[in-house]
Amino acid sequence: MTFTPTRAAALARLRDFLPSTGSVYANERNADRGPNPATGLRDNVSMLSPAVRHRLITEQEIVAATLGRYAFSTSEKFVQEVCWRTYWKGWLELRPQVWRDYQASLVGWHAKVGDGDGVDRPIRKRWQAAVDGNTGIACFDDWTRELIATGYLHNHVRMWFASIWIFTLNLPWQLGADFFYRHLLDGDPASNTLSWRWVAGLQTRGKHYLARPDNIQKYTGNRYWPKGALNEDALPLPPDEIPAAGRIGELPLPKAGLRTALWLTEEDLHAESWPIAPVTDIVAIGGDVSPETRSWHPVAEPVIRYTESALDDGMARAASHWSLPAGRVRPADRHRWLADHGVQQVVTAYAPVGPAADALRAFGKQLKADGIALVQVRRDWDSAFWPHAAKGFFQLREKIRPVLAELQVP
Repeated sequence: MTFTPTRAAALARLRDFLPSTGSVYANERNADRGPNPATGLRDNVSMLSPAVRHRLITEQEIVAATLGRYAFSTSEKFVQEVCWRTYWKGWLELRPQVWRDYQASLVGWHAKVGDGDGVDRPIRKRWQAAVDGNTGIACFDDWTRELIATGYLHNHVRMWFASIWIFTLNLPWQLGADFFYRHLLDGDPASNTLSWRWVAGLQTRGKHYLARPDNIQKYTGNRYWPKGALNEDALPLPPDEIPAAGRIGELPLPKAGLRTALWLTEEDLHAESWPIAPVTDIVAIGGDVSPETRSWHPVAEPVIRYTESALDDGMARAASHWSLPAGRVRPADRHRWLADHGVQQVVTAYAPVGPAADALRAFGKQLKADGIALVQVRRDWDSAFWPHAAKGFFQLREKIRPVLAELQVP
């Protein structure tokens, strides 16, 4: 199982998977056949999540292609799954404090499993066994090794894994979310953090997810049956305070007539479809990614390689589209790069809550000091869906068809 970090590979995978976006997906999506081709290929799920995470391919493209083949009633389950990622991103965008609180809590938890004076040895021992795949729970340990080796886990496995981590191994959900974020090729601040919170019972108060041996046995094709090994009676974690939803603000448009540089981040690497009108004078294309900033612990090499290679692919396509050189520009080189091209404004895709948004804020301060505007543009897909993420997914789910009509997605 390999993931090629290019748009071409994502489009090819979508074409191959389209016949399965209807009843096949609805009926078989929960089955995890494992990473070994000998036990069955993963043709029951799209495997597009790493590409969608970096928008090598967009959610709108996937849904449009799906509805070009099947009626909404036939492909509704697959379309809903695409929209779950949109929902999580919108929910966190409306409540950025949840991300900040999670990041702040990690400081303390990292100290407890580190090597300093604040180490909590029982927690450290359980945590080390979990991240090494040495818990003695065969399915969990295999999933740990699969995640480390491939950068991917089936969505159903992610739920089981998180439940066992929290309720059987009695480990902090924050450290589990951090472990996933460091290793998943599709690691996303919103989807990852909020999914762990949901399993723990924090996202929907009083409603948590407990992994059941029979469920694992059924959906892994009898590969695992952890009978007697799991805590099936655990209560949800004590609720925390969920901030009230904010609002999705308007963004200023880029200005016409200014010498403009396009800036790519890991959040959106399909610059060719950015809504950048009325910009006409594009003089430079640059960008940067910093996957190593995902955690205080080392980020997995496959994640770093995938993210950096995805940036390279985005740069190459942008260079071809605008007939301009494009390349990665490190922080120390940005001032000269901007000056050499006489840049008057920098336009980039909107970065939702997370490390890329933090990096853009720092870059924006540098640009402001040089008298250059940083303008973020938001896709219509996000602007249309995110306001419906203020409550539970049901609210957004009921708006899928009207929003798709508004966006003129067939």
